[in-house]
Amino acid sequence: MNTWERTLPGQVFATHISELKQKLAKLRHAPIADPILQLSVEAPSLPVLSWLAAQTLYPRIYWHGRDKVEEVAAIGACKDFYFHDQINDDDLARLYQSQRNKSNGQDIRYYGGLAFDRTVECWDEFGRARFVLPRIEIRRHGNKLRILLNLDFDGKDPSQECDAALADLQQLQKPLPLTPPSKLSLMGRSDLPNYPRWQELVEQVTQQQFNQATPKVVLSRQTQLEVSGNIDPWTVLACWQGRNPNSFQFGFQFSPERAFISCSPERLYLRRQQELYTEALAGTTTRGLNTEEDNQLAKQLLEDTKNSHENQLVREHIVDSLSSLSQYVGAEETPKIFKLNHIQHLHRAIRAQLHSGVNDFDLLKALHPTPAVGGLPRQSALSFIRQREGYARGWYAGACGYLNHYESEFSVAIRSALIEPNRVNLFAGAGIVAGSDPQAEWQELENKLATILSILIDF
Repeated sequence: MNTWERTLPGQVFATHISELKQKLAKLRHAPIADPILQLSVEAPSLPVLSWLAAQTLYPRIYWHGRDKVEEVAAIGACKDFYFHDQINDDDLARLYQSQRNKSNGQDIRYYGGLAFDRTVECWDEFGRARFVLPRIEIRRHGNKLRILLNLDFDGKDPSQECDAALADLQQLQKPLPLTPPSKLSLMGRSDLPNYPRWQELVEQVTQQQFNQATPKVVLSRQTQLEVSGNIDPWTVLACWQGRNPNSFQFGFQFSPERAFISCSPERLYLRRQQELYTEALAGTTTRGLNTEEDNQLAKQLLEDTKNSHENQLVREHIVDSLSSLSQYVGAEETPKIFKLNHIQHLHRAIRAQLHSGVNDFDLLKALHPTPAVGGLPRQSALSFIRQREGYARGWYAGACGYLNHYESEFSVAIRSALIEPNRVNLFAGAGIVAGSDPQAEWQELENKLATILSILIDF
């Protein structure tokens, strides 16, 4: 336990929260400048995930960027936009733009996600889209940490909103050590689709007549683990984070019953004003048992026709999708190797200079679902998945991240788990193109689940 953890119950944490309460008290007697306001105090560093796991307010949200510079934990809801029924992307864009216009605050962020397929019913609590302006955030940027308090005065009595914010501050808990990781007892496992059905689907996609019109479909599988014992999603995410530190790590828990966590290597995009950074991540092999074998597997992946073709398809689609939205789009001509704990991928970096006026929902509509999680052409691949895959993906392979005036970032939730009482739902997918072998692709799913399974289950 570090010094900060030892002193939190007494002086340090209470001092900074008292400072925030004082700012809130002064706000009661000041003119309201914007309908949405944010108060902020600086604080010493703290174990962010431990703090989040100890809180009692929902939702609980966690975001850790792949560049490892920023880490965020957020609780409560100042504003909560939840769409259970079908929602039009243009309506989402208009709604978000109206929210942006209510504040000049450069740090106001809406965290949330979009389901993989917003035309079908999705998981309860998560919906087809959900974005939250949290009540309280802890943001660590490098070694600096801030505690943020968000207030929504739009159409509300200012005193009542201040009272609600104060009540939420009163509920803050000191961070406690995360629950020690322990292996779960596996009571049962089921795969949807199962292997015979998977084989049928791969054979359908690789039939020449179908494949000529739809050269790629990303088929996926839901693996349900029935387990005994309680599952702390934040302990699982912390362990996952330790195994794959060069991934995005994020989680959304809207109620005590369900949590969606992800340790995903894939960036959908990072936007800084009009600069856009995205990537083609497709094509997979395993890691070697030693450096020589690992390098040999990487070399084989770079030379593999099927995987190189799959990555090239993704690259071409992203460049084409961005062309009408951008003054310039540039992509790496040849792929590089992106290494994770159990697997390695082909990766190409892509950068664009956006036209003025292009908003985040223009980008989400253009880029998601990517060919790396859906297929090509997009609509025919999605139609096949919708009709044949046999389960609702929900936020698996969805777009999760945050929206902000000046900077927005989204990851594709490809390594993810939906945690429920006595059940863990795991997800993995594989790009099916001409020449794909059902058994090899099934094994690829197993490879992609190897890290999270090793954390959860004692085999």
